[in-house]
Amino acid sequence: MGDFQVKKQPKKYDAVIVGSGAGGGMAAYILAHAGLKVCMIEAGPMYDPQKNVTQLKNPWDSPRRGASTKLRPFGDFDACYGGWSLEGEPYTKESGTQWDWWRARMLGGRTNHWGRISLRFGPKDFKRKSIDGLGDDWPIGYEEVKPFYDRVDKMIGIFGTNEGLENDPDGIFLKPPKPRLHELFIKNAATQAGVRVIPSRLSILTQKLNDDRGVCFFCGQCGRNCSMAKADFSSPNVLIYPALKTGNIDVVSNAMAREVLTNKEGLATGVSYVNKDDMMEYQVEGRVVILAASACESARLLLNSKSTRHPNGLANNSNVVGKYLHDSTGAALGGVLPQLFDRKRYNEDGVGGMHVYSPWWLDNKKLDFPRGYHIEYWGGMGQPSYGFNWGIENLNGKYLVKGQKKEAGGYGASLKEDNRYFYGAGVGMAGRGEAIPLESNYCEIDPSVVDKYGIPVLKFNVKWSDNEIKQAKHMKETFKEVMHNMGAIITWGGDDDEKNNWGLSRPGEIIHEAGTVRMGNDPRKSALNKWSQAHDCKNLFCVDGGQFVSQADKNITWTILALSMRASEYIIDELKKQNI
Repeated sequence: MGDFQVKKQPKKYDAVIVGSGAGGGMAAYILAHAGLKVCMIEAGPMYDPQKNVTQLKNPWDSPRRGASTKLRPFGDFDACYGGWSLEGEPYTKESGTQWDWWRARMLGGRTNHWGRISLRFGPKDFKRKSIDGLGDDWPIGYEEVKPFYDRVDKMIGIFGTNEGLENDPDGIFLKPPKPRLHELFIKNAATQAGVRVIPSRLSILTQKLNDDRGVCFFCGQCGRNCSMAKADFSSPNVLIYPALKTGNIDVVSNAMAREVLTNKEGLATGVSYVNKDDMMEYQVEGRVVILAASACESARLLLNSKSTRHPNGLANNSNVVGKYLHDSTGAALGGVLPQLFDRKRYNEDGVGGMHVYSPWWLDNKKLDFPRGYHIEYWGGMGQPSYGFNWGIENLNGKYLVKGQKKEAGGYGASLKEDNRYFYGAGVGMAGRGEAIPLESNYCEIDPSVVDKYGIPVLKFNVKWSDNEIKQAKHMKETFKEVMHNMGAIITWGGDDDEKNNWGLSRPGEIIHEAGTVRMGNDPRKSALNKWSQAHDCKNLFCVDGGQFVSQADKNITWTILALSMRASEYIIDELKKQNI
C-alpha cells in the first residue's frame, strides 16, 4: 500500500462497481432496481447533464471559439472531460509500437460524448473463427444476446429501419430522421458504387419513450449531452440518476481504484481506492465486485491485484489478462461538393450525427483481408466554430467565388464572402472496421512507472497487422469511388498510400478498446466464462469492452449494454441461490 494510510468504509454492499460508463451504469441500474445495495466507484467527479449544461452555447461563448482543450479534445463544449494525456496519469509503450489511450474522467465516462452509433453484433460476429479460421469464437451466440438487445432497444431507445440484413440484425426502432441534402448525394453516389446506404441506428429519441425523457429537437449537439430533453443516451441521464432514485446506490467520485481485494480463499471482498481529494486510501467491501472501468483500466486493476491465491493477478490463471487488446480500424477522407457552393440557407441541423450509414456489404472470401467495415458519413451546415471549413486556406483561392478567382487568404469582407460561399459544401466519410484480436497485442504493468497515486501504470505493445492495413486500403479506394461518383473534390486524405498505411488510424485512436479480459469456455485460454464471470474468482465480473472476444465491424456500446444487463441478472439469480 506504499505510504498511504488505509481507511475502511463501515458500510458493506451487495455489489461494488468500478466505472460508471455503459457497462457500469447498466449494472447499477439493474442491481439497484432489484433492491441490491450498490457502491459505484468513479475516477472522475460527479456530473449531471441537467446542471452542467453546454448544450445550445454558441462558439463565441467560448474564449477559444469552441476549439479543443487538453481535457476536452473534441471541442470546448464537448460534454466529456478526459483526453489522450492526463496530468499525473502516464502510460508507456514498447519501442516500435503504438497505442493512443483515451480516458474519460467523470461520471458516465465516454457515454457523455460518443456518436450514439448503436449497432448489434450479428450471428457471424460471435463465430468468426468458424468462418475464417482467425481468432476465436465467442462462447455465446447472437440468439443468447438477442433478448437483451431487444430490452436495451426498448429501455434506452434507438432509431433505424428494419432491413432484413443477415449480419446487421434488425431491432426495435423508432422512426429515423430524413436524410439531409449531402446525404442524398452520398446515397446516390454510393449506390452507383455498389455500396448499400441505409438509415443510421443511433440511440437518440425521435419519438416519446417515457415520461422521464423528451424527444430530440434536432439541435445537432449530441456531443454536448442532451441536457434539455435527455433525448440521447448517456449513462448519467438514462441509467445512473434513475438508479439513484431507488436509494440503493452510493457513488464515490474522484476515487482512483488501486486493486480488487481478496480473502484467503481467493474470493473478492471489495476494492481499495485512492481518494483524489485527500490522497488517502480507502477500502469498500462488497459481496460481488464488478469491473466496468474500460478494457485497459480493468486489465490494469486486475494485474495490480496480486495475492497468494492470485500471484499472476486476479482472474489471470490463464495469463490472458491484458492480451488480445484491439481497437476498431479507421480511415477517413473528405472534400467539397461544388454543387453545394453558395447554397441556400435553411435549418439542416438534424440529430448530432449521421442520418445514413453503410453496413458492410461485401463477401470477404473475394477480398484480400478477412473482416469488414462500415462507413460513416458527414457534411452539411453545422454551426461554424474554430477550424470552420477545415481551414478556409484549403479552399479560398482555388475555386471561382461568385464567378471570380481570387488570391488565397484575405480578411474582412472578402474572407466573409469566401466563408459564406463554401459553407455547407463539405462532405466526408470514414470507415470503422474489425481488427483481428492477437495475443501479441497487449498491455501489461510497467515495472518501473507509477502514477501520482502510486499505482503502477500500463505499458502497451500493439501493432496493426497486414489484415488491417489492407482493409484501410480498401476503405480509401471505396471512398474515392463514391466521391468521384458525386462529382466531389477531395481536399484531404486522398494522397494516403502504403507509406502511411493508407491513412489507417493509430491503434486506440478510434476509442473502441476491447479484448483484455476475454470470455471463453476454456479457463486455460480465457479470463471469464460466458456470464462475464471470472473463472478463478466466482464473485468477480467484468462488464466493459474487456470481455469481448472480438469486436465486429460495429461500435461496441450496444453490446456492452446488453452483456452488462445479462450479467447483472445472472448475478441477482446467483446471489439468491447463494452460489456467490
